[in-house]
Amino acid sequence: MPVSKVRKSGNSTVLVLPPEYIKERGIHVGEEVSFEVFKKANLRELLGISKNLKIDAQKAKNELRKEW
Repeated sequence: MPVSKVRKSGNSTVLVLPPEYIKERGIHVGEEVSFEVFKKANLRELLGISKNLKIDAQKAKNELRKEW
C-alpha cells in the first residue's frame, strides 16, 4: 500500500499519489476513482515510549487490525 501526504492547494486539500501507483492502475488525469484512506498510526503513541516494554508483536498487530 503506497504512502502519501495530504497537502494544501489553494482552498482545496490534495492527496498526491506516487507515479508508479498511477501507472500500475492505468489512472489518467480527470478520471473519477474510488478510494479508501487510513491514517498512518504512530506505534509510539499507541504502545507508549518505554524502551523496556515487553510485547508480543503478533498480539499487537492483531489488536491494530481489529480497529480496521
